[in-house]
Amino acid sequence: MFEKLFSRLEELYPELVDFRRDLHMYPELSHKEINTPKKIADFLSNLGLEVRTEVGGRGVVGILKGGKPGKTIALRADFDALPIQDQKEVEYKSRIPGVMHACGHDLHTAGLLGVAKVLSENREELEGSVVFVHQFAEEVIPGGAKFMVEDGCLDGVDVVYGAHVSSTDPLGVVGVREGNAMANGDMFEIEITGKGGHAASPHLAVDPLVVGSQLHLNLQQIVSRQVNPVKPAVVTVTSINGGEGFNVIPDKVKLTGTVRTFDEDVRDWIESSIGQIANTTCSGMGASVKYNYVRGYPAVKNNPRETARVEKIAKRLFGEEKVQQIPTQMGMEDFAYYLKELPGTFFWVGGAMENKEEVYPHHHPRFNVQEKAILYIGKLFIATVFDYLSKEKKEDLSEVNS
Repeated sequence: MFEKLFSRLEELYPELVDFRRDLHMYPELSHKEINTPKKIADFLSNLGLEVRTEVGGRGVVGILKGGKPGKTIALRADFDALPIQDQKEVEYKSRIPGVMHACGHDLHTAGLLGVAKVLSENREELEGSVVFVHQFAEEVIPGGAKFMVEDGCLDGVDVVYGAHVSSTDPLGVVGVREGNAMANGDMFEIEITGKGGHAASPHLAVDPLVVGSQLHLNLQQIVSRQVNPVKPAVVTVTSINGGEGFNVIPDKVKLTGTVRTFDEDVRDWIESSIGQIANTTCSGMGASVKYNYVRGYPAVKNNPRETARVEKIAKRLFGEEKVQQIPTQMGMEDFAYYLKELPGTFFWVGGAMENKEEVYPHHHPRFNVQEKAILYIGKLFIATVFDYLSKEKKEDLSEVNS
């Protein structure tokens, strides 16, 4: 059966590439997605699916009911872009100044639409239903997943799967990780108010740049000296902004940064510790401070059973050498909100460009991936759908008959 389904997916490949490139040329930022969800909804509607729009804000959900009764599986793809100027020279380069798909969300979307089309053409063979979750605003805290879950995108669903292309792993390599896969992702802002003045008379001012620099150094001691070294944690200051004139000491400086953890106790401690260090550092140097800590995505914790399922299927489809156990990552991903509600797993599929000189990390202005990753993601999704729906139904029947 898979031979027929996969052959059909390959027939659709040119159409899916066109869809991906259209999104790539006309990307839309988080919470500003207008045309992208319309394109997705139109595609799903043309397949005869039940379609919900504006789910949680700008999300789109397509529901495919199989020809036979059974459980319900959800597959998710994200579709927002990033505020980055596209610097690569390709015919499908972004036409929107300062906005580009630099993380592969356009490819995720095209791949999931291909899966929807193949499965819709074979719905009579499905022993259950499939929900296609097309999510907005993955790139910003708190993330579109939270709002889509609150708006019922997982109602009636039993399990959920998500995939992410990797621009640095070879094409078709599948990465899996059970348990802690990606970290909690938080952000913080610290505004320091000193006393401005003339750069030639620093003794008459309270220089917030000096205070901010000292605070930056002090914050580095949290992970190295306050957190148990066997518990992963990251505290990173990502910007220090203040001042304009070369001869003017500014009144204010603002520091921003991120915190990544897995352990909730460590998360709580770091939030408190940043505030305490900011207060003592600033007050000790004659400045005042405002501290704001925003909790972002929870940690991605993959269900062991569903992770093993995807791993086994990937090995069967692509070969054992194409499947690897990846290390825990300190990056964040709001797929975690779905996993807080249901068992499931989030996995990675390689799509690195053939020419090594064209390989760039995610969120880089020259980011790109091999579009054939669409086929690997699509085939793995299709096989997982049939594996889950058929096996879970048999297990349910065996429980009834026992």
